[in-house]
Amino acid sequence: MIGLNSPFRSELTYSSSAKTADYCSGQLILNASSTVFKTILPEIFLFLATKYSGATERRVKRRTRLGELGKIAQRMLALPAMWLVFAPLSAWAAEAQAEALHPPWWTAAPFATLLLAIALLPLLAPHFWESNFRRGLVAFACSVPTIAYLLSEGDAGVHVLLHALEEYAAFIALLGSLYVIAGGLWLADRFRPGPLTNLGFLLFGGVLANFIGTTGASMVLIRPVLRLNQHRPHRSHVPIFFLFVVSNMGGLLTPLGDPPLFLGFLRGVPFTWTIRLWKEWLIANGIVLGLFLLWDSWNFLRDRSAIALSDKKVEASGSVPWLRGKRNIVLLAGVLGCVLGQAWLLRNGYSPLWSSLAMVLLGAVSFVFTPRHIHQENGFTWNPIIEVAVLFAGIFVTMAPALELLKMHGPNWNLRHPWQYFWFTGVLSSLLDNAPTYLAFATLAAAPNEISHLVHQAPKLLEAISCGAVFMGANTYIGNGPNFMVKAIAEENHYPMPSFLGYVVRYTLPILVPIYVLLTWLLFWE
Repeated sequence: MIGLNSPFRSELTYSSSAKTADYCSGQLILNASSTVFKTILPEIFLFLATKYSGATERRVKRRTRLGELGKIAQRMLALPAMWLVFAPLSAWAAEAQAEALHPPWWTAAPFATLLLAIALLPLLAPHFWESNFRRGLVAFACSVPTIAYLLSEGDAGVHVLLHALEEYAAFIALLGSLYVIAGGLWLADRFRPGPLTNLGFLLFGGVLANFIGTTGASMVLIRPVLRLNQHRPHRSHVPIFFLFVVSNMGGLLTPLGDPPLFLGFLRGVPFTWTIRLWKEWLIANGIVLGLFLLWDSWNFLRDRSAIALSDKKVEASGSVPWLRGKRNIVLLAGVLGCVLGQAWLLRNGYSPLWSSLAMVLLGAVSFVFTPRHIHQENGFTWNPIIEVAVLFAGIFVTMAPALELLKMHGPNWNLRHPWQYFWFTGVLSSLLDNAPTYLAFATLAAAPNEISHLVHQAPKLLEAISCGAVFMGANTYIGNGPNFMVKAIAEENHYPMPSFLGYVVRYTLPILVPIYVLLTWLLFWE
């Protein structure tokens, strides 16, 4: 998952002037967002569009689209604006609480119930589960007991609840902006379908993930990969292996690749330290890509007739550009800059969700200025991001007590060896947010020193924790933020995807678990 800034909020200290500034900023954004996105920005964009286009028809279409943007932007800004209003209260609660929250075991039940609902309702009540509204009702119903408990615990409970809302706001701002911006990039269909082409896309995505993150690489490449294999009858394995490599395992070599590694960098782990994990990266991704090549080649031979009919669809005309919507590349770089900017904001005592607001604005700019025909050719709709938003709202809230239980009971597990940290970090990262899970186990391993102490004194432990958090995010659809997005986009493009349990049984257990066992034996067994 993506909550890059969240583990640091408990460590921030606010002066009275900083609290006042944050509060006033939040009130200003909350009160002004509706006016800005309904009137001011639409009129500015409309003026520019009219000035440079001079077309009445385009002006009417632009006005209609800007009205749609206003409604969407209001919703996207709601959570960041709410957080900025309540941030001073969260900081005050962190300072005022006498001791940390100590939740009882039953508080993990709503989280387990929500996970069971996500796993079973698509099988038991598929028609009911098709509606995002009903998904939201289920998530809300599971969240109510958790919210009631946290509010009943005074300052400590309120702090944990606001902390969860902050994580969610940062998560959905990053994922939503990348989804919108990537939806404005269209890659021409000039690639001839085949196993080697698919392998090239996955390998390129695994490398790209280290520069723009697993979420960025997934959102940029998933649509071209799905479009390339759309004609094949046996194609359901393609997004699964894409999820393995591009959305998870590929992002191990730099702190930009996955949120846990970015947290380590902010805590003093050198930026280039993760390059030493190249052996783990090569073994895991090499095995997965090798299996994919065999699997895809077999299905490619089975689908020969359909592939032969599709050869005429390959765009070979030199008049068709390779890439449309190139301005979105600049916006994508802007989102990456916002992620890196969180470190500066945190170190200087500013609210890190200012960067999230900037991401929302970049996504809004992309939506306004990307030609509609590019969105239509990409099959762009809001359904996938809405599905992720409603489900993960419940997940982040109900997950909060589970994370507190991990912090409270983790030191009692007597972990000493790298393989123990690899498996404990990985298994819990499959269900919980992998960023705070990484932080919890890295802090446990380094105690009583800082996490950076592990770089020289116990590098094997830090390697095991890093690999567990990054690799085992692929174990479930909720293990990492891009996973559910890839699933939702694939389903909207008519790719048959397994259920939550089906994914674990059919792919995680037979493919990924043996790879983890091999890595344990080769690198982490002591």
